[in-house]
Order: sequence, then C-alpha cells, then structure tokens
Amino acid sequence: MNSTTVKQTLKTFGTASALALGLAMPAAADGHGGKVKIGLITTLTGGGAGLGVDIRDGFLLAIKQAGNEGIEVVVEDDQRKPDIAVQLADKMIQSEKVDIMTGIVWSNLALAVAPAATAQGKFYISPNAGPAQLAGKGCHANYFNVAWQNDAQHEAAGAHANKLGFKNAYILAPNYPAGKDALTGFKRMYEGELAGEQYTKLGQTDYAAEIAQIRASGADGIFFFLPGGMGISFLKQYADSGIDLPVVGPAFSFDQTILGAVGDAAMGIHNTAQWSPDLDNAANKAFVETFKAEYGRIPSLYASQAFDSANLIVSAAAKADVADTDAFRAALLEADFASTRGDFKFGNNQHPIQDFYVREVIKDGDVYTNKILELALEDRQDVYAADCKL
Repeated sequence: MNSTTVKQTLKTFGTASALALGLAMPAAADGHGGKVKIGLITTLTGGGAGLGVDIRDGFLLAIKQAGNEGIEVVVEDDQRKPDIAVQLADKMIQSEKVDIMTGIVWSNLALAVAPAATAQGKFYISPNAGPAQLAGKGCHANYFNVAWQNDAQHEAAGAHANKLGFKNAYILAPNYPAGKDALTGFKRMYEGELAGEQYTKLGQTDYAAEIAQIRASGADGIFFFLPGGMGISFLKQYADSGIDLPVVGPAFSFDQTILGAVGDAAMGIHNTAQWSPDLDNAANKAFVETFKAEYGRIPSLYASQAFDSANLIVSAAAKADVADTDAFRAALLEADFASTRGDFKFGNNQHPIQDFYVREVIKDGDVYTNKILELALEDRQDVYAADCKL
C-alpha cells in the first residue's frame, strides 16, 4: 500500500451494492487532467461470486498501486442477472457519467451491456468475457478485450487433447454464449471423434445424468468447460463416480477460485491458460506477491486479467484525455504497460494475440494451485479477427 488516501463510500442500488473509490494520482505528463471515471460491474453475490470478487480485487489493486489522482472506480454487483447488469449500466452511464465500463464475468451479461455502452460513446474494457459476437463482425472501435476471445483456451485444450492421445472425446459445457464458444473452440483444434457432445444448464449443480452418459459413451477422454461452482460440483461428482478417464479443460474449471473447494479431485489434471501464478516475468512475480500480501490468497486467472485491464487504462490515462476519444483509443491500442503475461499486444479486433500454456494442478504445501508444463499455442489470434473491419 502506498500513502495515497483512499475514500470509500457505500451506496445501494436495488439489492446491489456500490463501492466508489477516489484515488489521488499526479496529473498526466502532457498537461491534461488525467481524470477517468470507471464503472465496474461484476458478480459479487450468488453463483460465480468468487470470479467477480477476484476481478474486483485485481482491478482495484492495480489502481491503488498506480497512485494516480483523478481515477475513480464505482463498483456494482450484477448478481449474474442480465436485467440487473443492464439497469446498472444505464445508471452508470446516465447518472454516474462514467467514461469507461468494465468488470463483467459472464458472456450473456457482456452481450447485454458492452454494445449498449459503446453505442453511447463509452469505452468497454473486458477483463474476462470474450464472446465471438464481439470479436468478428460485431467488433467496435471502443470495445477492447484484455483477457481473450472465448474460444481460445478451449482451442489450446483441443490441441493438447490430441497430444494426450484422445481419439473419442466426450465434451460438455453450459448452454450460454461462452459454453457454445468453448465447444466450438475445442472442436476447431481437436482431431479425433466425439463420443458425445452436451450442453448443460447454466448454474447446474447435479451432474449424475451427464456422468452416467459419459460412462456409457465409450469415450476415451473428457473435455469440459464448467466455470465457478459448476466445475466444483462436476469434478467432485466425477471423482466419486469411479470413472477413470483422463480429463482436460480450460483454466476456468481449474482456477485458484475453485481448487480449494475441489481438492484432490483436481490433482494432476491438465488445463490450458494464457496465465499462471508461476509465469516467469517480473511483472507477474510482483503481482502475485502483492496480491497475496493484500488479500491473503493466491491470485486467480480472473484477478490477473483485471489487474492487466486496470493497468491498460492507467497507461492510456497517462497519455491522453479520455474526453478525446480518438487519442484515448490510440493510447489503449499501444498497450504500454507491464502485463502479468509478459509481452502484450492487441490484434486488429482489439483482442490479445498471445501464448497459451498447458498447466497441471499441483499441491504446494497445503494449497492447491497450477504449474506450467509447456507451451500449447504460440502467438494465437482468434479466428473471428478476420471478420473485423477495424
């Protein structure tokens, strides 16, 4: 923590809560005020709250470390409900007069909020959700994704499934935009046959029927994308089922937010990500240590993405006035910040071009976490970028 004074004011909006933080920071070098107001809408209660909490905490840690006067962050809880997210976005744009919006975890909520924000001249900086609809023909000059396009981690998992020798995989994901992107991404790189393909209910906790189908399918391996509590439920039930098929998945189902709850059921499973706590660069090492010191836990993928998102905004605010849309957009495109991933660059559709790794779930003392095993995909750009006219 630096010596900057932090003012906190709690507000309420329906059943959602807001946290407004004004943080003192020096004016930008070019003489503009450097003032930026950010609306962060994320999931802080209900299913998937751990993901939103990590996004909030990673984002606010970066803002705090920047020590930049004039950046104000207003935080609201969308409760994982699209109608609440839309209400909050309208409030932030019309009443709070935010310049930038960020924070949403879930793709169905992002699709409800991000296009409306950019249509009103606001920037939307995604620290997580990357639906295909916003990466290709639906791309927008004021929409930036700092995390990934949804398909990407699943593409890496498909490539790794080939290496593991999967010939007849059973694949499943929730029935919402990111789930559809997940299976699309996996199948794009996977070269074998499918023993089964299934979409489950978003928020589902009982997977007895799916596990019975897996058992009867003749599959030689499993790929699943079930983020948050869905992944906890599935992995525990799968471990108890006695089925002994190899599993591969994206980091979302094996991330720091859920590993403690899953426990030994996740040990040794390979998963794919663009980031890991042990990624060897100076910015990441500092981030992991300061996050642990601030919050008392190892950061997750979600926290790292939010930390990078905030630092992207800080870097742009140091170069351009957010009121000058073209100049601020150009400053965002430069991505002149020290990313937790090492090198960071945007493609033409303003999504990252980046490496993806295979990680393995391990136990470090009493803590479950991941370690990098190998590179899965290098400098990967999403396929939808070809349809973006930016």
